[in-house]
This record gives sequence, structure tokens and C-alpha cells, in this order.
Amino acid sequence: MEATIRTLRERVESRIARKRGEDVFWPREFRDLGGEDQVLRALRSLVREKRLERLGYGVYGRAVVSRLSGASILYSQNGFLGAARQALTKLGVPWEPSEAERDYNEGRSTQIPLNPVVQVKGRFSRRLRDGNHELVLARYLLEVQKHFDPPSPVLVEKDW
Repeated sequence: MEATIRTLRERVESRIARKRGEDVFWPREFRDLGGEDQVLRALRSLVREKRLERLGYGVYGRAVVSRLSGASILYSQNGFLGAARQALTKLGVPWEPSEAERDYNEGRSTQIPLNPVVQVKGRFSRRLRDGNHELVLARYLLEVQKHFDPPSPVLVEKDW
């Protein structure tokens, strides 16, 4: 019985294939397979082969090749928004659906929200994008408004 020597790229690829329910991956998930530079090189080669899609700094998503155009497209059950939400969850960033999405789901609106918008509770400044789609981060304005009451008209007149 021969021992097969597998390259780091093959080991990364097989680990991605084993993670069926996950569509988003971080380079640190493959830290135990090799050095950081080697892992990044393996991930870049998978992006070139259209097996992964780069979504942002250190964020990669599962990809497939489109039968129509031959370009790589993100393979996620809920599209780009689902992959972005999975990335935020993996990073430990608390998030909630946007107000427009909640209104639609609760029947208060008939407008279907098309833009990928997520309300973020903590500090998060990365950009997540796939082609022309970019995740829009909405901050909690209600929390900010609680701390800052509107100034009284007297103070506004004195400041001018």
C-alpha cells in the first residue's frame, strides 16, 4: 500500500469539500495545514481555478463556474446576502436583518428588499463584496439618538 503525498492545495480543497453546510472560509481555518503564506497561496490558486470567490480581506466563498458565461459565481444557498451573514457570524459580529427586511417578513410592507443590507451592532468596517454586490452596513441609529437629545432652540440660537 502506497502512501500518497498530497499537496497543501489538495488538503485545503478536501477540507472545503467536507464542510458542506458552510459557504464562507477564513485562511485561519487552515492554519493547522501549513504556514500563513502557503495557505494564502493555495487559496489564491483556488480562486484562479474558479473554485473559490474572494469576498473581502481574508474572506473566501465557495464558487462554481457558470454554464452560461464561464465566469465563477458565488455558490451559497441564500446568495451573497446569506454568505455575508455567515461571514459576520463567523467573525463574531452581532447583526440583525434590516428594518426593510423585517417589515416585509412581518407583513407590514409589500416591497421586497433587494439590496444586501444588515444592521450591525458592534464595530465592523470590512467591505464584503461579490462582483457588483456590496454588503451595506446599517448602524443602530436608535441607540445613538438615545444618548444625544436634540438641542433646544435657545442653545442653537446662542451657538450661531
